[in-house]
Amino acid sequence: MFIINLTYIKSLDEVDTHLEAHVKYLKEQYKEGNFIASGRKIPRDGGVILSKLDSKEKLQEVLAKDPFKLANVANYEIIEFVPSMTSDEYENLKENS
Repeated sequence: MFIINLTYIKSLDEVDTHLEAHVKYLKEQYKEGNFIASGRKIPRDGGVILSKLDSKEKLQEVLAKDPFKLANVANYEIIEFVPSMTSDEYENLKENS
């Protein structure tokens, strides 16, 4: 599983000019099964995406298509982790090992 931590490197005005395209991109990635959760950070200096893709390389390919990435308005930090414990309603996120 991956946590993608986006940090804006441009003004919110510039970020907002790409927001509609970014939301469309996110919806496409949900439809493809690439993302499982996303949202803005508070304070609004970026966002977070959760992905259960099976490789960092595949994730990087997917993220390369994000309009925020294409417009260079955000930096992306990718954190990989293995969920070993969850609440009952998120059992499906645990890795089988």
